[in-house]
Amino acid sequence: MTDEQLKQLFNDIKTIAVVGVSKNESKPAYGVASYLQREGYKIVPVNPACDETLGEKCYPTLEDIPFPVDAVDVFRRPEFVPEIAQAAVKIGAKVLWLQDGVISEEAQKIARDAGLTFVQNDCMFRQRMRLFGL
Repeated sequence: MTDEQLKQLFNDIKTIAVVGVSKNESKPAYGVASYLQREGYKIVPVNPACDETLGEKCYPTLEDIPFPVDAVDVFRRPEFVPEIAQAAVKIGAKVLWLQDGVISEEAQKIARDAGLTFVQNDCMFRQRMRLFGL
């Protein structure tokens, strides 16, 4: 994906479901979501072990979110990602983004076959900072 395409992606998305979000402020799954929230995105935490984080209600699964989501940012191990990709397609997300260290060829096929923009093994925080700064 080119820098111009990434900039367009960040400008187009408004609501980001963060799958595997953490309540632990020292973890990337908290820090990335917090940064994106400060940058004006609506963050939708997804974690069945969490009731609330970052001032937002946590949902157990993507399918439990009662409103549209533009992007799904994933902080889960690769073996869980194909199921998350299927859920992202089901809820009508436009983007499936897998964080650093998360790679899944099966999820890539699911997402791309459904027309989703797909990014893997990369960090939304790092890319947005690189492109837009603080």
